[in-house]
Order: sequence, then structure tokens, then C-alpha cells
Amino acid sequence: MSAAGVDSAPFVRLTAVTKRFGRAPPALDGIEGIVRGGRITGLVGPDGAGKTTLIRLMTGLMLPDEGTVEVLGYDTRRQPAAIQAAVGYMPQRFGLYEDLSVQENLELYADLRGLAKGERDRTFAELLQFTDLARFTTRLAGKLSGGMKQKLGLACALLRKPQLLLLDEPGVGVDPISRRDLWRMVENLTEEGIGVIWSTAYLEEAEACDHVFLLNQGRLLFSGPPREMTARVEDRVFRLSGTDGRRRHRLARLLEREGVVDGVIQGEAIRLVMKPGVTPPLGEDESVASSRTAATPPRFEDAFIDMLGGGPGGRSKLAETQRSFAVGDGKPVIEARGLTKRFGDFTAAADITFDIPRGEIFGLLGPNGAGKSTTFKMLCGLLKPSAGEGRVAGFDLRRDAPEARNRLGYMAQKFSLYGDLSVIQNLNFFAGVYGLSGITKRERIELMKEIFDFRPILDLSAKDLPLGLKQRLALACAVLHEPEVLFLDEPTSGVDPITRREFWTHINGLVEKGVTVLVTTHFMDEAEYCDRISLIYRGRSIALGSPDEMKSRIVREDLPDPTMEDAFIALIGASEAEEAA
Repeated sequence: MSAAGVDSAPFVRLTAVTKRFGRAPPALDGIEGIVRGGRITGLVGPDGAGKTTLIRLMTGLMLPDEGTVEVLGYDTRRQPAAIQAAVGYMPQRFGLYEDLSVQENLELYADLRGLAKGERDRTFAELLQFTDLARFTTRLAGKLSGGMKQKLGLACALLRKPQLLLLDEPGVGVDPISRRDLWRMVENLTEEGIGVIWSTAYLEEAEACDHVFLLNQGRLLFSGPPREMTARVEDRVFRLSGTDGRRRHRLARLLEREGVVDGVIQGEAIRLVMKPGVTPPLGEDESVASSRTAATPPRFEDAFIDMLGGGPGGRSKLAETQRSFAVGDGKPVIEARGLTKRFGDFTAAADITFDIPRGEIFGLLGPNGAGKSTTFKMLCGLLKPSAGEGRVAGFDLRRDAPEARNRLGYMAQKFSLYGDLSVIQNLNFFAGVYGLSGITKRERIELMKEIFDFRPILDLSAKDLPLGLKQRLALACAVLHEPEVLFLDEPTSGVDPITRREFWTHINGLVEKGVTVLVTTHFMDEAEYCDRISLIYRGRSIALGSPDEMKSRIVREDLPDPTMEDAFIALIGASEAEEAA
């Protein structure tokens, strides 16, 4: 961080900023704050918190209803053009032209930004080197991985070196390696005195910021260094390990205890946030009586959940209504035998092999473009393998794909419902797709309305729902027919922590009923929920095992307690070194 950036005049000054849209509660309500140069300021909060609205106000593309926004000394009401000439802006859904190449996108945005012809060769070369995209100038933007698209978006925002860089959720849908690359690039920019605003719903990203504005439902809950936020739950976060019985069942019971604020699964252990003065209830619960408990460093997300009054609890009404499937017969429910998929000369997945028994959560992890989504689509019957065999619930995916699909529920990476249909129309449509009719159809739809609290929004179009509600609707549609297998492709990408907790409470409860789950995710803390993981890189499985087994492979003296993200990055690095040898 540059000392000049901290002591100089504010880059952004927000004074009693309020913004409304129609009759809804304010999108922003009396926001106050200062953003300085030479550091990364995080706009942190769940979907619908007001982050995008605040960034658009800073660009002058939108004006506040009350209060003032000053950017680099300019008032957004009177001097928006001066602001727009001095800032770089990367919107949440960056407007890359997917049928243009990397080079053509740079040239187009150079035209839009008015970059002089004589400066372009040097600027392009610097940005391509900075983002490590020099090898991909002829590749169409639509063919880039998620991380590479974000790097190209960053390059376009930097075509004219800005004083202030506004990044609206640049890490959404990006794997840990690409996310670290983006952070490294942005940190280098702050060393030049550039001010950076990084908007995110990923609370672990907040810890990498120098200063944080924490927003929720349009209100500013906290402003300051992230360590001040995490200090609020110091000595209240515990790790329970060595517990007897089923950890998902134990977590559900613990979350219903009075003194427990929040809890998540962490490999074979359980992580708990307790109320002040309360310690984990080891002696009062048979399921945790033999546990070992130890205080563990708090995370920003722990403090945020505590500030909101705690998580959603451990009860899943969805799981309570789910029929049970017998666990323990030894037969795999999902089988991959040498699964391979080629697209022309390119092999997207090669010789993928694993078994998943009933009642297990199995994770497919890997960087963007590694082949995990291809593997996932082959196993749920959406892609025909070039070689190998896949089976679901005993049905061969080549010969009996329709029968296999009737046994599974599918939740796609990108919202897969029909945006122009209302909530109730989507429920009716998918009930029909899954073969439900008559009284069974009516009862299941009524149940979903109650469990997910859809009644107030039944007539709203799916495309107009906030992301959290979209994901609830997608899950409801996927489980209408009580499937024995669930395929979840990055199901909580961009979703706020409370909704993620609610989602995993349902999944954990379903697994306790014998449902088998195959999931892809870029959240490394979500990977901890898995019983086993296959780490896929460059189309091949490079590691297979439990989260704890993978973490144990990279333990060393200077890294005695690695995270799942540490394991992800280290194992991929080791695979690259082995290939290069």
C-alpha cells in the first residue's frame, strides 16, 4: 500500500447516499464513506446488498436520489464525463464480444476509450503480458475459460491507465488459481497509487482487502479494516474433530442448540461459531461426547453471520419430506469407467474413473477449462462419451439415458430454468418433465411452495428474481420428483452466505436420506462438505480422495494446517512440474 494513497485526498467521498427503485425499500440507504488511493477497498455483501448500484453511482452512470457522490474531486451530478474519463470500470457481466478474438476485443475497447493509435501497440503488449494473454490473442473470447475472460475484462478496463479502477464481482465463477492471479494483478496496480474498488459476495475475498464496506439490504453494516470485523468473534470459533457418528447429522443437531451461532463441515471436522461466553456443548450431547475441541482463528464470514444473528439452523423441511434410499448395499450409484470426450483433435476429458456409493457427496474440482464440466455432463447424459462408460442408478448412459435421467435431478451451472415463465409455471413445467401428474404433482408443488416460501412470488418471472431465489427455485425444480441422484454444477456461485448455508442444510439432509450427490464448485470451503473429491486438470484426474487426505498430502513444516485452497493450488502445481519433467 502506498503511503501517499492513504494520506492524500479521498478518491471517493460518499455522503448520505440513498438510491431507490420504485416502491421497493431503498437499494442504498444513507451510505457514508471514503475510498482512498493506493489500496484495495472491498464492497462486500450478499446478492441484492447494493454493491452494483453503488459502483454505478461512482461511475456517474446513475445518480443518487439523496446525498452526494464525489469521485476524484468531481461531483457525479455535475461532472460525470470527467469521472468517466479518469476511471476504469469492469461491470459484473462484462460486455465482451464473444465472436471477436482477444485482440479484436482490445482494439474495439481502445476505440471506445479513445486510445491514440500511436499508443496501442505498446499498451496492448503491456496488458497482454500483465494478464498472461499474449498466447491467446487469436482465440475467440467465447472460447476463453472463466478466469481468462475476467483477465481480458481487466485488460480492457486498463487500456487507459485509470486513477480509480472499479471491479464489480470479478471473482464470480473463477477458480482459485485464476482468482489468485487476479488479486496479484490488482495488488500490483495499487503499488502505482491506483485506487481499486473490488466488489464481491465471497466473504473470504474481504480478508484480502485493505478496507471493507460491508453492505446488506442497502445498509452499511461495517466500515474498516477486515481484521477489525473478524476480531468481533475472536475466541468464539471452534473446531470439533474426532467426533463419533455421522458428521452431517451431528452438525444439524448442533445448529439447533441455543448457544450455536453458525456451523459448517470442514472435512471430517465441524467448525462452530458460538455465542459470547458459550463453549461447544461436548458433555451434553452423545454425538459429540468424544470430540476434541480447539479454538481456531476466526474468518470474516464468521463475523458476518454473527452480525446477522446467525445462520438458518440445521433443520431441512425438504429432507424431512424426502423418501429414504437404503445405504450400505455396496453397489455404486454413479460409475465412471475410462470416460473420455474428444472435440475434434482436442481431448476435454481423458480416462476419468471413479465410483460413488449411495449417500455420498462426491466433488469434481478443477480450474476453469480443466474438464470437470465435461465429465459432469457425460455422467448426467447431456454429452455422449467418445470412449468409456458411465452408469447412473444401474443404467448405462449410452443405452438407457432416458431411464437414467428419470432417476436424477439436475441443477445447471448457469440458471437453467425458463426466465420468461413465472415461478409457478416453472414448477408445473418441470413436474411434467419429470413425469409427475395428478394428485402427486399437486402435492409436490404445494410442498415446494411451503418449503422455499414461494407463495409471495409465484407470479414473478424467473428472470426477475434475485440470484438467491433463482437458486432456490432451481433446487426445488430439481428435487420435485424425489430423485435418488442429484447433479449440482456450481450451484451456489455468487450466492450470499446465508443462502449457501440454507442450500447445504438441504443437501446434507438429503444425503442423510440416502440421496447421492455429484457437485462441482469453485468454493473451497464447500469442497469440505464432500466425502471424496476428484481433482481434474488438463482433462485428467490428478488426485482422488477425501478433503482431509488431499490436505495431508501438502503438509510441511511451514504449512502445518493447509486449507483446501492450498491443496488445490499445490496439487495442480505438482502435476505441472511432473509433466514438465
